[in-house]
Amino acid sequence: MVDLGTQYQEIKSEIETAIQEVLDSSVYIGGSVVQRFQQSLEAYLGVKHVIPCANGTDALQIAMMALGLKSGDEVITPSFTYIATTEVIALLGLTPVFVDVDPKTFCIDPSKIEAAITSKTKAIVPVHLYGQACDMDAIMKIAKQHNLFVIEDNAQGIGSDYYSETGEVKKLGTIGTIGCTSFFPSKNLGCYGDGGAIFTNDGELAIQLKMAANHGQKVKYQHDVVGCNSRLDAIQAAILNVKLPKLDEYVAKRIDVADFYDRVLGVSDKIVVPYRDGKSKHVFHQYTVQLNGVNRDALQTYLATKDIPSMIYYPVPAHKQGMFKSFNLGELDLPVTESLTKNVISFPIHTEMTEDQQSYICSEILNFVNAN
Repeated sequence: MVDLGTQYQEIKSEIETAIQEVLDSSVYIGGSVVQRFQQSLEAYLGVKHVIPCANGTDALQIAMMALGLKSGDEVITPSFTYIATTEVIALLGLTPVFVDVDPKTFCIDPSKIEAAITSKTKAIVPVHLYGQACDMDAIMKIAKQHNLFVIEDNAQGIGSDYYSETGEVKKLGTIGTIGCTSFFPSKNLGCYGDGGAIFTNDGELAIQLKMAANHGQKVKYQHDVVGCNSRLDAIQAAILNVKLPKLDEYVAKRIDVADFYDRVLGVSDKIVVPYRDGKSKHVFHQYTVQLNGVNRDALQTYLATKDIPSMIYYPVPAHKQGMFKSFNLGELDLPVTESLTKNVISFPIHTEMTEDQQSYICSEILNFVNAN
């Protein structure tokens, strides 16, 4: 699905130099390399504060901790997402409130949020799924009206521009109260292990985020709140320092691959190619289509015989996962989410794909679809 090996060969000398500098310095936690990445990411995103951390899941957890959310508080989020988004809600003793997604963008449907708000609602967690932006204009209006926090789960959308109805252009992850991202190796901006970051423009909140990520301390050995231990190590920061200046190039290459897929696969009435709403730049962390009258399992099996990988993101919605059994969500009616879990499939997309590879993949997909 992602050719990290070929990508590494393109930047091998830069990566090895960056890692060697860390080894020579013997500063493995914190230090100037991590600080340089933090400042570079702040500049790239146009945000005042970036707090690096150990992974994207921690980023979400730390965001909720820093906002002071307490047991019983309700957090509205989509069920059609990777489990990390919702897992941390339950982990902190909060109550997940699942709403349906838009059938075109696959992102949380703002029209469903209002009806889910109660006196216990404290936050909304929109997920920029597959690299497609949520309707942040609508979400921020709802949040302002009801005095709610907005935590953007931007693990899949880093590098995307959002074109606000006010005329402003902002990077995804910088629009809500807090933005969170992951640097998992397969992400558009990925390191060679685990890594994550949290963004905010609120200076006081940035202090709370830093404390929550560092054992609750602002001054060493003085622990004012309960925190955790979540750090981006210097070697991963060094790798990200090499890759961040290439992020826009990586995004452009992914969009080129998506354009090719759209042109070739879009001719079939059995394949619904990804929707692009024009409100943002879709950065295609995944290239995910909906199948119409196609046996998905059979297609996957066929593609595997042709050495073509494919994935289902995601086959089981969060509200039907065993971890949420105690919330009695089994009867929750989320028709779009249910449909997507049965009909979506993702095809390979990465920065090193050749036109021959894309042609071969599309040819085999269409061979199966047209024959069935």
